[in-house]
Amino acid sequence: MLLAYAQLAGAMVLVGANVGVAKLLAEALPIPMIACLRCLLACLVLWPLARVMEGRVRPRPAALRNLGLQALFGTVLYNAGLLAGLRLTTALEGGLVLATLPAVVAFGSALWLRERLGARQWAAAALAVVGMAVITIARLGAGGGGHALGNLLVFGGVMGEAAYVLLAKRLAGQVPVVTASFWMQAFSAALLVPLSLPWVGAAAALAEPRLAGLLVFHSLTASVLCLLLWYAGLRQVPAGTAGIFTTLLPASAAVVAVVVLGEQFTPVHGLGFLLMGASLLLATWPGRGRG
Repeated sequence: MLLAYAQLAGAMVLVGANVGVAKLLAEALPIPMIACLRCLLACLVLWPLARVMEGRVRPRPAALRNLGLQALFGTVLYNAGLLAGLRLTTALEGGLVLATLPAVVAFGSALWLRERLGARQWAAAALAVVGMAVITIARLGAGGGGHALGNLLVFGGVMGEAAYVLLAKRLAGQVPVVTASFWMQAFSAALLVPLSLPWVGAAAALAEPRLAGLLVFHSLTASVLCLLLWYAGLRQVPAGTAGIFTTLLPASAAVVAVVVLGEQFTPVHGLGFLLMGASLLLATWPGRGRG
């Protein structure tokens, strides 16, 4: 079980750390093109990897529909909602909305997957929300006013990511990990190609080695390694508990902002991370009678 926890944590840390890389890419390339090229590069790696590790696997139609929905919600809706929302609202309010992700996953796993969540899981979700709220407030200080529509768009992204987590849990074990990852990236690329066509000329910027290197790194970590780790972890961890690990996504993004971008780390940041650490311990600590 500890290995599964480490896999889930590693996946979310890598996704959060890639926020800084995505910002650098966004300065030179349109957002739909970044996501599309990332998925296409991931497919080039995942297809031969799947054949070598898992052989020729033909997922059933129901599994393919599930993977298509994961692509729609976890790639398209999440990125569109988050990026569009942050153009309207403040980072403070957007971050507070993003911090609701663990609670949304826990609530969704109880309602949709019929998982029975104990008091510890609900308390862990609450601690995670409070922890991220504290960090966000500390980072932004005296931020300006927000925007209701922007906050709603960010929450739409949260709903998309939560749906991805729940759909991935429903599929876990039915399709081999690498094969499932390939199909999700293929569906994501198919959805993003039409959105990228109006900016196809912008791809010329990739002639710069630094930019091309960032895109390759972004693709291999965010669209290959993260997916493999997340699918592997979900095989042994309930979706409600796995949702707590999504706290590490905005947390690792905050760490990158402090370490790489030079933002000030305050005692309030420390309090926020303590709360999130308590959340993870509460959700994953073995209970009585558990082997």
